[in-house]
Amino acid sequence: MLDGSVDESPRLTELSNSTETTTPRVLTVLSFLLEKLVARNDRLLTIDQEGKIDNHNRGFIKLCEGKKTLKLFHGVRAPSMSIAKYLERIYKYTNCSPSCLVVGYVYIDRLLHRHPDSLVLSLNVHRLLVTSVMVASKVLDDEHYNNAVYARVGGVSNAELNKLEIELLFLLDFRLVVSSRIFESYCLHLEKEMLLGGIGQRIERLVLSNTVDDETEISVDDTQQSSSPPPI
Repeated sequence: MLDGSVDESPRLTELSNSTETTTPRVLTVLSFLLEKLVARNDRLLTIDQEGKIDNHNRGFIKLCEGKKTLKLFHGVRAPSMSIAKYLERIYKYTNCSPSCLVVGYVYIDRLLHRHPDSLVLSLNVHRLLVTSVMVASKVLDDEHYNNAVYARVGGVSNAELNKLEIELLFLLDFRLVVSSRIFESYCLHLEKEMLLGGIGQRIERLVLSNTVDDETEISVDDTQQSSSPPPI
């Protein structure tokens, strides 16, 4: 289970490609950005608990604690697996396209803008990631694994992931449309972060045929699945 540790059973290797997978560059920069965000928010909570936070930030923390928008995504304790390793695990065992990582990040960012009282913390970031990437794969990838496989990979139960998916959809008000313009703007933002980090490379833009323009919506067909995945 996700709380504390993630089972890295070798049975999951049956889900990966037969060829060696190469870690996409977008995974590296996403991990870096999310780890910085989580460290900052965790630090704010710790300082608040110690009574050493200024009044402005204390008010923000109290507002977030009162709203508990992301309460369903909170675990009992933070998983031992890092964000980078967790994203690598999702990418490796679900065979999602690199674009799903970008769109998953768009969903999390969109959620935070729609609910500014929310804090991404070490207690909820892993569940947010597996849920948002799974939803993105249903939107973008012609073939994708079902919730049961994502739950196994993500270290949560199938029932819990089903609830998290519904919660995410309602928090986003079912706004799953990501236009080609928005997608490109996020890619440019991530590339800028890579440049600041000393990695002057372009991230993968494997936007599939499902990519849309600004006025066209992407529909999510929850019944669309890949052929039955190997048993796990």
